[in-house]
Amino acid sequence: MMRRLGVLGWPVAHSRSPAMHNAALAELGMGDWHYQRLPVPPELFAETTRALSGSGFVGANATIPHKQAALALADSASAAATAIGAANTLSFAPDGTIAAENTDAPGLLAAIGGSLQGARALVLGAGGGARAAIWALREGGAGEVLVWNRTRERRESLARELDCRAVDAPAAAEMLINCTSVGLQASEGELRQLDLTPALVGEYATVVDLVYRDGSETELLRTAREHGARTVDGLAILAAQGALSFELWTGRTAPLQVMQDAARAAH
Repeated sequence: MMRRLGVLGWPVAHSRSPAMHNAALAELGMGDWHYQRLPVPPELFAETTRALSGSGFVGANATIPHKQAALALADSASAAATAIGAANTLSFAPDGTIAAENTDAPGLLAAIGGSLQGARALVLGAGGGARAAIWALREGGAGEVLVWNRTRERRESLARELDCRAVDAPAAAEMLINCTSVGLQASEGELRQLDLTPALVGEYATVVDLVYRDGSETELLRTAREHGARTVDGLAILAAQGALSFELWTGRTAPLQVMQDAARAAH
């Protein structure tokens, strides 16, 4: 029987997770496994996800906008997912129960690499990705974590919940992490949508963007690179967190380089 995996999102057509995971399955000779896109609107998320185990699904990733809903739906959750308040990885037991995990946080740390000890970092966004980034930074030893979102109430609520500091405008720091969806579709004024200027972007030594898209890098990463910053793109993070999900579902060591190559080659 085919064992199935997938990614729940809305929209999800842009996701490179299927190419990445199917390449890993092929590399390991796991021909009876398959990973697919699962486009599900928020109002159908709970009903659809609950039905997956009865359709041969072993697990699923959750992406925008479902990460907090994924945690709420689960019958059990890891300490990390609970602390973060969001889950990106669901595992389905034979009895239909659902376990939630968050591989975004350790995946982000793996993709960034190096020591964060004492660093000051700014996180843009207030959704599931931002929650994972803030938690990861604090766990990684960052000295101060700032959070900015256009909606004051959301950023202040998130800051209280995860013990970081909300700011009224993006501020200089050693690291910037964009966890918003700005840049997912190429458009004019991506920096402006993030309340950033090229000069301010130039003040960050490391710039991380969770966003990835076909054919071009985001304006944020391009600007950072032009200012000499170290950049980490969304595909590197996607592969790192995907490898952890893969290992959780299959019990096999993920072929990380194969996954990275497949993610970058997919369109």
